[in-house]
Amino acid sequence: MAEAPAPVVEYAVVGGVAAITLDSPHNRNALSRQLLTELEEALDRAAADDAARVVLVRAAGRVFCSGADLAEARAGSMAEGASRIVALQRRILALPKPVVARVHGAVRAGGTGIVAAADVAVAADDATFALTEVKLGLAPAAISVTVLPRLTSRAAALAALGGEVFSGADAAAYGLVTTAVPAAELDAEVDRVCASLATGAAQGLRETKALLNRDMVARLDEQGPGLAELSARLFGSEEARAAMTAFLQRGR
Repeated sequence: MAEAPAPVVEYAVVGGVAAITLDSPHNRNALSRQLLTELEEALDRAAADDAARVVLVRAAGRVFCSGADLAEARAGSMAEGASRIVALQRRILALPKPVVARVHGAVRAGGTGIVAAADVAVAADDATFALTEVKLGLAPAAISVTVLPRLTSRAAALAALGGEVFSGADAAAYGLVTTAVPAAELDAEVDRVCASLATGAAQGLRETKALLNRDMVARLDEQGPGLAELSARLFGSEEARAAMTAFLQRGR
């Protein structure tokens, strides 16, 4: 019998905060099948955990999340992966507890969808973001419903069409994250925000979050299947497969 793979998502509750940690350094916390499964399970666990009032999504290592697992995408169809990335964002948006993202290091492509779906995102000002899909013959389709409404229209065009790296400070100015602070102050600010949110009554938090996210959830339900299909089609194109192969070879 094959040995079960080591977990890539950790779960712990301290002081009313359910901390969910992405811990898959070998692929830069990419959204692999295993990580998506464990992250979905952790979010569901947090939703049902009476000891948790607030949910914190964070990452171990130097990278918050590098987006879709390109090695898996190149090896097969992204039909399931794109649908699961859409579903992950909906799960975060509809979770009955506020979700805070602690953002450090690099955030790329699909990882930006996690940040955008969170209710509050606190970033280090030297964190780096990029919607790199355009460089690979892709489009940020699966994350568009959460990411694009957070950005100003000019910032969205620059980020999505240019695919260039921008900082945590830029992300705050663009509206993608709530605030950006010096890296040395990141943990203290995250702790402050989580403690503040945890003072809310459970019913108040649940119903207020539902009001805030109602329109985005409705758009995701309406547009999500088509956007996942578009994403999968682009990933399967010859142009994208060639670009992914070249990218992966450069990273070796």
